[in-house]
Amino acid sequence: MNLLELHCEAQHGAHPLSQQTVSELLGHLPQWHVEGIELVKTFMFGDYYKTMAFVNALAWVAHAEDHHPDMSVHYNRAVVRFSTHDAGGLTLNDFICAAKAEALLPRA
Repeated sequence: MNLLELHCEAQHGAHPLSQQTVSELLGHLPQWHVEGIELVKTFMFGDYYKTMAFVNALAWVAHAEDHHPDMSVHYNRAVVRFSTHDAGGLTLNDFICAAKAEALLPRA
């Protein structure tokens, strides 16, 4: 499954993904993990400018997908947390947006 090719869909009345599906989808997202009902990753950067550039780019993606993360922004890092509140847990939307967050990073 190529998460980058997918787009978020409204989740009104949706149910969270099963543990098995969450585990399978985590295989597509290195360094992401589940904390409670959230999909979480800390992104590290060299300085505040690079951190803010990432946060602003992710805000644009989140707006386009209409699926918004909780973020903690610090000088050289941003902690990103996705969860689908309407479903009370993780849905495919969370994994789609996490993949799109990953795609914002430069590749070596």
